[in-house]
Amino acid sequence: MKNNYSRFVITALITIILFLFVMTVRGYGAEKEIYFQTTISGKVVDQEGLPIPGVAVNIKNSNKGTVTNLNGTYNIQAASNDILVFSYLGFKKQEVPVRGRSTINVTLQEDVTALDEVEINAGYYNTTRRESTGNISRVTAEEIEMQPVVSPLQALQGRMAGVEVTLGGDQPGMAPTIRIRGRNSLREEGNYPLYIIDGVPINSSPIESNSLLGTTGIDPLSTLDLSGIQSIEVLKDADATAIYGSRGANGVVLITTKQGKYKDRGLQVSTSTGVSWMPSRIDLLNTEEYLQLRRTAFENDGVEPTASNAPDLTVWDQERYTDWQDYAFGGTAEMQNINLSAVESMGNTTFRLGGSYQNVGTIYRADLDYNKITGSLNINHHSKDDKLFLGLAVNYGRDDISSVGDNSLSVEAFYLPPNTPQIFNEDGSLHWEEWGNAGMDNPFGGFFNESRTKSNNLISNLALSYNIVDGLNLKSSFGYTNFHNTELVKMPKRSYNPVDWENVTNTSHQIENDRETWIIEPQLHYNLQGKRFGFDALIGGTLQQSNYAISNITGEGYVAESLIGNLSAAKNITITDDSNTEYRYAAIFGRLGVDLDEKYFLNLTGRRDGSSRFGSGKKWADFGAIGAAWIFTEEDVFKNSNSFLSFGKIRASYGTTGSDQIGDYGYLDAYEATPGPGGLYPTQLANSDYSWEINKKLEAAIHLGFLQDRIGLGMSWYQNRSSNQLVGFSLPSTTGFTSITANLPATVENTGLEAELSFSPFQTKNFSWETFLNVTVPKNELIKYPGIENSVYANTYRVGHPLSIELLYRYEGLDPETGFYKVADVNEDGRYNYEDRTVIKSFDREFYGGLSNTLSYRGFSLQFLVSFAKQEGTLNLFNAGAFGNQRAEDYDALSQNTHFQKVSRSSQARTAYNRVLYTNFPVVDASYLRLKNLSLAYKLPSLMLSQVGLKNGKIFLNGQNLVTITRYEGMDPEFPKVGTYFSSLSSINAGFQLQF
Repeated sequence: MKNNYSRFVITALITIILFLFVMTVRGYGAEKEIYFQTTISGKVVDQEGLPIPGVAVNIKNSNKGTVTNLNGTYNIQAASNDILVFSYLGFKKQEVPVRGRSTINVTLQEDVTALDEVEINAGYYNTTRRESTGNISRVTAEEIEMQPVVSPLQALQGRMAGVEVTLGGDQPGMAPTIRIRGRNSLREEGNYPLYIIDGVPINSSPIESNSLLGTTGIDPLSTLDLSGIQSIEVLKDADATAIYGSRGANGVVLITTKQGKYKDRGLQVSTSTGVSWMPSRIDLLNTEEYLQLRRTAFENDGVEPTASNAPDLTVWDQERYTDWQDYAFGGTAEMQNINLSAVESMGNTTFRLGGSYQNVGTIYRADLDYNKITGSLNINHHSKDDKLFLGLAVNYGRDDISSVGDNSLSVEAFYLPPNTPQIFNEDGSLHWEEWGNAGMDNPFGGFFNESRTKSNNLISNLALSYNIVDGLNLKSSFGYTNFHNTELVKMPKRSYNPVDWENVTNTSHQIENDRETWIIEPQLHYNLQGKRFGFDALIGGTLQQSNYAISNITGEGYVAESLIGNLSAAKNITITDDSNTEYRYAAIFGRLGVDLDEKYFLNLTGRRDGSSRFGSGKKWADFGAIGAAWIFTEEDVFKNSNSFLSFGKIRASYGTTGSDQIGDYGYLDAYEATPGPGGLYPTQLANSDYSWEINKKLEAAIHLGFLQDRIGLGMSWYQNRSSNQLVGFSLPSTTGFTSITANLPATVENTGLEAELSFSPFQTKNFSWETFLNVTVPKNELIKYPGIENSVYANTYRVGHPLSIELLYRYEGLDPETGFYKVADVNEDGRYNYEDRTVIKSFDREFYGGLSNTLSYRGFSLQFLVSFAKQEGTLNLFNAGAFGNQRAEDYDALSQNTHFQKVSRSSQARTAYNRVLYTNFPVVDASYLRLKNLSLAYKLPSLMLSQVGLKNGKIFLNGQNLVTITRYEGMDPEFPKVGTYFSSLSSINAGFQLQF
């Protein structure tokens, strides 16, 4: 029944398109008059009479156009009844009828609201902010380029409502985590958005790693050249994402690279250099304070310090002091960037060739070096009659991350006693004697380990289109990507305690990943623009195949350190993973956009998806959405009034998207060969009944402009409900299997309010000031899960609460008898387990956002972004008196009026301490206000540049994470759950950009 219905809808849509096309052609054919083409020329200047190069000059309702040259002049072939459209960013669009003239000079007026007319990439089609029925956020090349970052996702932090980006760590290449309007899936890997680069989808899951990047994995986008990105659009609501069907369930990130402009040519060079450093420290005890706490602990316990139970008091130097935070990560990381690009036009063909090199050092006491080399090629070709278009985009990037040393001390640095003995001997080897006498290992164990990670990423797309007749366009894109990653970790025996050498060998760990995808998307597009009625229809299909291979091999027993990594020289080889999977995806999609009088807009989208990740009868699913917008200020009642309201639009959308983000072949039984010959054993249970996750999205929004759009306000409310949750359902160990792929009857809801305010308080001849504020108030909730109390998730989730909750014990203060932390035994059974964890605590942000400002005065420009969040976090250093350093605040435990437990090193004190960590006692305010980005630039005078043959030039100074205002006493409020974790280094770099 569903199949017949889908075929009927598709057939009807095609019939409507063809009928309208035929009627339009007949109507135009009957009324069309004959007009002769003539050459129109002229000059385009600004209000000061200065020429404007790069202005787009197009013939209205046509694909024909040109751009102005360096002198602001243009030439174009047009008929006497044509209308020329002049458009340029920052100026009001101007339409000028030809009326038989051969010379048309134009003066463009500055427009602070011109960004509303900039085309926005909506994926399969383009739109503008004014006409959009969906929720699409955009970051431009100018905002991306001024940030000294590695991943393009880092450039989104604080700049978009509804988009949270958390960095994976402080090392370049570590994968950030992006959440678009919250967490929809119970599985962490089920929340990745869809990445599309120049029309080609990219696998968004991080690459597995055993090295320093192993915490979050390797970022699949880190190989991109940030200077080559034209814009990043994020699609959020159903209207914007439903055309991507199942792939758009968690939002879509569209990355568009730069292309050469028609008749443009030149060379651009930019370079910068700078440094990064750790912006903060935890205030720890000095040697005197630490030793006093330790001595008090022994006194309170009635125990005598000895060499075995207190080497810090009896053996180690009582005067030695080492700031282990400074020792471990107190260095500065140098960084360099070089970017080159060249554009050339030959007839109807435009070429753009780009390349970049980036090098980043490390703040650690380790030799870590990050290098990235990229290259890009864009070719655009139009036939002489403008019917045929060919576009080729090729982007290649190579990451090379090498490390000798270990950053594990970044954790130990917070706990090592300040009088800890030496780390290295004079000959550079690790010092073990004093550590061994204390029954401890040198915290730098593993320091001589080496890792080398190489990533090669090729992304290519060929786009072909042909205008069959005016308004009817046939096009197709052919994409291919190949991501290859290799990682080798060498672990020589000398990195470890000689006492253990009998059980330790020279070892290597190798991981190799291959991701390969090809995609073909044919499309038929029809557009009709009348005086009052506009019609835009699209129908297309998708064929995609992805192959993923991974091998994970460990080699042991190398006889010499120089042979580590050569598997043929290893005594023992263990293969922990060697798999190759194939994923196939097919879809047919359509869109129908209608506008009436340029004030009523309707957008209908639909998609039928097929995935190889489901069993027979479950492979196909239908998704769709409807979006509508009404620009009510186009009504006569507003047009004829002098209201301070200059723009007003109401829009709404509803639709469904889905998700197939689950492992391949989960619906099949799986077997592996037994270690002995001739046998098989089962490794996976089959389940052919599971099917697609469904995400239903609802949104309502209003957009207002005041005082000729100098003030803009946008408010969006959204509700996303994700049901039929796909999970790896845990099984009892008695089954012989750990999990089985299945659907859970759980429904997750994300609701929220997004507000965006733009303001241009000053706009004069020499000075301008523009500011933009975005705020998001999110809410995540598990609203339905029948039978959760009898499931394996009974101790993980609670209905009516967010997915990120923690179940905590109830803290009851200090026990008056013992002086230790007291935790409630709710059921009074003498044990502490999940039945006693009755406090439900969420650490989701209450609200977050960013405030950006751009100030320009003559050739100077100042841009800065402040990000902020209202949230709570935890601090986990409270066990005063135990071996290991403490926060300076713990020194208050010696006072009479303190909220810390009695200073002690006893087992009873440790037990109380371990329990209180899982209460609300460590919860603190972790809200922050951070100067995320600061950029100061000076545009060199045109007269000076022209004398040396330059078109443009500027010098700039950029800063990142320079100031953070917070009450949180951990390392980084962006990681409030782990007080000793950090990622946001402070950095500053300076450079110049020249255009020849």
